[in-house]
Amino acid sequence: MVDHNVGKLAKWLRMLGYDTLFFSGDNDSRMVAMAQDEDRVILTKDTQIMKRRVVTNGQIKIILIQSDEPELQIHQVIDTLGLNSQFRPFTICLECNQPLVEKGKHQVKELVPPYVFQTQSQYMECPTCHRIYWRGTHWQAMTEKLKRFISGSVEEQT
Repeated sequence: MVDHNVGKLAKWLRMLGYDTLFFSGDNDSRMVAMAQDEDRVILTKDTQIMKRRVVTNGQIKIILIQSDEPELQIHQVIDTLGLNSQFRPFTICLECNQPLVEKGKHQVKELVPPYVFQTQSQYMECPTCHRIYWRGTHWQAMTEKLKRFISGSVEEQT
């Protein structure tokens, strides 16, 4: 569960294929209760949360994010949770955190721009928000950035 103070981290974790809730509220008690009920790790920059009894007695895990830079935040989360070999990139909707479903080209013809339909053959759809994803230039740029995130984290361990 990503606190609003490190919101960009949610998008990057979803890109890597992790079920990641974004908590946009300001009620820390509610966030902590949700994390406890759903057995989630909280990612935050809020030092006050670290003082709560459920944290100090180990009932929930919280990672206090150290950096303001998303790349360094990703490294910290990957390294702290030992996630180096568990990536499933581009399998979660970036908007609503639902697992994506493969769609055939013929199923998306009316849902994507004509140029995309002509040039792409693989598509994924979010079953909740119905956003369609394909491997265009934006995907390529995100893939390169994810590779840097992952390789930087792996390199730090050696």
